[in-house]
Amino acid sequence: MFAIFFIMSTKQKNINGKKFYFIPFSLLILFGIIGLFFPEVHTEVNSNQLNSGDIAWLLTASGLVMLMTPGLGFFYGGMVSPKNIISTILQSFISLGVISILWVVIGFSLSFGEDIGGIIGNPFTYFMFRNVGGAPNPDLAATIPLALFAMFQLKFAIITPALITGSFAERVRFSSYLLFISLWSLLIYTPLAHMTWHPEGLLRTKGVLDFAGGTVVHMSAGLAALAGAMFLGRRKVHLEGKSHEPANIPYILLGTGMLWFGWFGFNAGSALAANDQATHAFVTTNTASASAMLSWIFFDAIRGGKPTAMGACIGAVVGLVAITPAAGFVSIASSILIGAIAAIISNIAVHWKSKSTLDDTLDVFPCHGIGGIVGMIATGIFAKDVGLIFGKTETFIVHLIALIGVSIFVFAGSYLLYWITNFIIPIRVSEEQEEQGLDLSQHGESAYKLDPFIIK
Repeated sequence: MFAIFFIMSTKQKNINGKKFYFIPFSLLILFGIIGLFFPEVHTEVNSNQLNSGDIAWLLTASGLVMLMTPGLGFFYGGMVSPKNIISTILQSFISLGVISILWVVIGFSLSFGEDIGGIIGNPFTYFMFRNVGGAPNPDLAATIPLALFAMFQLKFAIITPALITGSFAERVRFSSYLLFISLWSLLIYTPLAHMTWHPEGLLRTKGVLDFAGGTVVHMSAGLAALAGAMFLGRRKVHLEGKSHEPANIPYILLGTGMLWFGWFGFNAGSALAANDQATHAFVTTNTASASAMLSWIFFDAIRGGKPTAMGACIGAVVGLVAITPAAGFVSIASSILIGAIAAIISNIAVHWKSKSTLDDTLDVFPCHGIGGIVGMIATGIFAKDVGLIFGKTETFIVHLIALIGVSIFVFAGSYLLYWITNFIIPIRVSEEQEEQGLDLSQHGESAYKLDPFIIK
């Protein structure tokens, strides 16, 4: 199905507006019609296999993780210029729609379907969510319906491409963005999720630990963001050396609160049960975020700056990112150190980036990419019983090897997908559209209709 989309899009090269959107609209209807030929298979569910407490917790956790995506929209939207607030928030929000459909059609099957070489899942195992129902799958989640497991994993697949948007904010064409996240989700995210989380996945069988997505979500999004910033190039304001002032700091605070709240579902939910490991992940998540928030603002103050609200928010998110792969594997005391170290390293990376020519608009790579890398390495060091500090070198070495392999795969693959997207539809808006702002040029809307002079 996606091959049809690619071919039809290529034939419509450089076409925007209604002629372009006819293609994905037609595909959406086509998917609906195809679904009629793949009716759900109703299997008898043995209630003794299911745990009502686990089901209740995973339903809750799925809702919490879903809330993170609009939270990310506010977090990013508050950081951009006023003329780009709506477009930036929408780039996160629209992922709820695009990835949800792709996940049901084929994404879940590619991620968790029958293993093919440890790299990818069989696209027909759960095609159109066939065989995804109320019965559990002992290999994936033994006490909850497979459909609930699939929806929980969907929320991770939704927020990951949304994270990338901060790197090319204020200059990406909306139609190109839709095509890119579709390609990226199917060709980068799904094999990475399969290799890391499927019982027969290549990375998992080699001993790589990723409790809730430090590698699959944050490191991959950060590396894709780096490739995107490099591919799209610098904004006009960046070339002119103009300072970047956030449009709405209260939005950043609101988004951070929603992210922190939702992250409890993100990490604690990844235990896939209402048990002691979920509780432990809940505590390490909160502790690491608190440590990173304080570490960030204290480090800023030591360097001669002021403890800012924006710094506190960024620090808190970096702590959440860094603890994600380790949340269920490390001690609570270790989570304090992981959060503090990640904040310092990301803070320095942001400072270095600001002195370079790289225009990663919202510092996605220094925060999510570097934070994910720190978290992956920290997992290899601090994981209970198998980490480096416990005298086990194998886990640490495996994580370093995986770090190199994943980085090459994600960065090179993402850069190629930017090139393919740009070949089909120019991925960057014109200079005039960039000057006008994406809210008006891409969506015909403005956050400040009553006062156009505020839009700068």
